[in-house]
Amino acid sequence: MIPAITDPAILEGYLRDASNLLGKAEMLFRPRAPGEVAEVMAWCQSRGVPVTVTAKRTSTTGASVPMGGALLSTELLATVHDLDDVDGGVILADYQDHVERAGRFFPPDPTSRHDCSVGGAVACNASGARTFKYGPTRPWIEAAQVVFPTGELRWVDRGTPSPWPVPRWTEPRVKTAAGLFPAGNLLDLVIGSEGLLGVVTRVRTRLIELPPHVLTLLAFFPSRASMLAFLSEARGAGPRCIEYFDCGSLDLIRGRVPEVPAADSALMLEVEHAGEAPLEEWYERLLRHEALADDTIVVEDEGGRAKLHAVRHALPAAVNEIIVRNGVQKVGTDFAVPAERLAEMLELYDQVRLPTACFGHIGDSHLHLNILPANAEELAEARQVYMDLARAAVAMGGTVSGEHGIGRLKRAHLALMVSPEVIDAWRALKRAADPAWICGRGVMFDPA
Repeated sequence: MIPAITDPAILEGYLRDASNLLGKAEMLFRPRAPGEVAEVMAWCQSRGVPVTVTAKRTSTTGASVPMGGALLSTELLATVHDLDDVDGGVILADYQDHVERAGRFFPPDPTSRHDCSVGGAVACNASGARTFKYGPTRPWIEAAQVVFPTGELRWVDRGTPSPWPVPRWTEPRVKTAAGLFPAGNLLDLVIGSEGLLGVVTRVRTRLIELPPHVLTLLAFFPSRASMLAFLSEARGAGPRCIEYFDCGSLDLIRGRVPEVPAADSALMLEVEHAGEAPLEEWYERLLRHEALADDTIVVEDEGGRAKLHAVRHALPAAVNEIIVRNGVQKVGTDFAVPAERLAEMLELYDQVRLPTACFGHIGDSHLHLNILPANAEELAEARQVYMDLARAAVAMGGTVSGEHGIGRLKRAHLALMVSPEVIDAWRALKRAADPAWICGRGVMFDPA
């Protein structure tokens, strides 16, 4: 078996994720091949050593933060074998760039795609802006090579039945990444399981033809009412994404892009087209709904779109910088609600007393309210606000996690959404798959 790394100076670099939660570990394994992953898992299973799977640590939920035991990093499993065949440790954006150079397209686009791994995206069923049109990662994975907690290494697909008891429950009818997927096949059980059911070492993906052209608009609105009215029409007009920025987010963006005007809010849209950009019809929609049309930023080339994406993706980084500077943990919602309850949820966000910045995937009624406490007292208040908002989202028929998953930090919120009987069913599945409960101990739910 490959040797364990125990040097504290090396271990230190693996003990936090994007939530700023700090963990601990006694050893680190960095396998270079799936067989080495299997050896490590079998060794840990036989000794009851907890294993936390990690890659690029972009999780915001503490799922990749160890609380003792061993860390298993997939970072060295980093080969693109073919256009539709890629190791789990490859950076997602690097893989997408490789595919697109061949005229193909892998749609999932989490905000962290330039930093996260393919396997990590599968493990949390990652989504992002383009989920509005293309859905999350799940439908784009055809098969996965998985090392299970017992050390068994095998390929699974949707024709591979589950040997374990399958949990039966009904997910909310919104974009969601909370809990174990109610599927009878091994592939869909592993996707989104946050490392509880095994290590994704390699995947075969489903690709489509690369869209030939994309029109990008960043439009600004003088009021909530005008933004929501435009949104209602825009949803039916076929964009691949609709992203939202409130005034607090625009203030953060303005620090990087000074030409951003003063506005109540903004929406960024991407529209795929075959050749002639449908700019006129989109301007007509903006004018109909009192948008600040003269301030609209229009981009029709890849370079310009990349710059806008950089601004969008800098927002979570700017929020995290504030959190780290304040020395507190991140408190950011990940709720999605039915479209007809979106305005109501936004009004609840408006009532939060602490400083906030709200942005996200409004096409799916899935927003991130980032609460920015300055000290321990405000952090306690922020956590209570978060719990109250979680209850409200669930009461509306929504989810406590639209894309980030549950991890270590949202277990209490998951309990608001699913019954104790459902969690017991998940525990039964987990015990069958992982007799010593070594994988992701403390993630999503605890042993009974």
